Amino acid sequence: MKRVDLQRVDLQVKIGDRTPILKPNVYEDCLLYDNGELIGFYIKDLRDYSPKITQLMEIADLEFRSVRVPKQLLERSDVFQAVYKEGKTRKEAKATNTIQYSTIIGSIPPKPHMRRPYPSISAVHESRTAQTFIKAMLIGAKESQLLIKELMPEHYAKQQKELEKVPAKWRFGELFTSSISNFNISAPYHQDNGNIRPSVNVIITKRKNSTGGCLHVPDYDAVFEQPDNSMLVYPAWRNVHGVTPIVQTHDHGYRNSLVFYPLKAFQEK
Repeated sequence: MKRVDLQRVDLQVKIGDRTPILKPNVYEDCLLYDNGELIGFYIKDLRDYSPKITQLMEIADLEFRSVRVPKQLLERSDVFQAVYKEGKTRKEAKATNTIQYSTIIGSIPPKPHMRRPYPSISAVHESRTAQTFIKAMLIGAKESQLLIKELMPEHYAKQQKELEKVPAKWRFGELFTSSISNFNISAPYHQDNGNIRPSVNVIITKRKNSTGGCLHVPDYDAVFEQPDNSMLVYPAWRNVHGVTPIVQTHDHGYRNSLVFYPLKAFQEK
């Protein structure tokens, strides 16, 4: 696996800005360094490194896209534009434009502004039909840890030590607390400030008949290609980042990201 030394650049990007269409410039297996520090890695095709993770994510992706897994439905800007600019009903706009949805499993931090000042386990875990999805994701998280341990042993030890401060009931594997799956979501620029430091997220991409959906880190002007079966391991708290627009090339095209991450809200003081 080759080494890539990320170079700092000065791009004027603000949190909340929409991520534009950008051409990938990171598309080969590589270890990612910032100022001499190993901070993550990119794998273009997991089948070359872990057939087991590949199989698990195939199952998770299929289950997630089925009616068996509860989801939070979202509406993309193209749906709103069809309603307000073209005069379509929301039903008509959804039928011809891109639907988005997401599902969180594992631990949910306190949200006092939503009248829930206490942590909890995602309600998805109570769904009988979602158990295959949850099991595939949990085993996938544990298998992903093995790759981190192999390729980033020093970081693995640091993140594992930080997770020891999290009670076992809030952990999702050894290195994470939570997981989110995002279907066709092109995220504006943001920074995961709620994550444990130091830590890395794992982003596994499943997709079909679509383009775009690349992760852009403007601090380095790095645009990570995210083809089917790719994995990006990256410290999402470290930099502002966003996802480029996702475009269907055929009917039923999609891009799904399966993510594992650790939240500092669950660490005991």
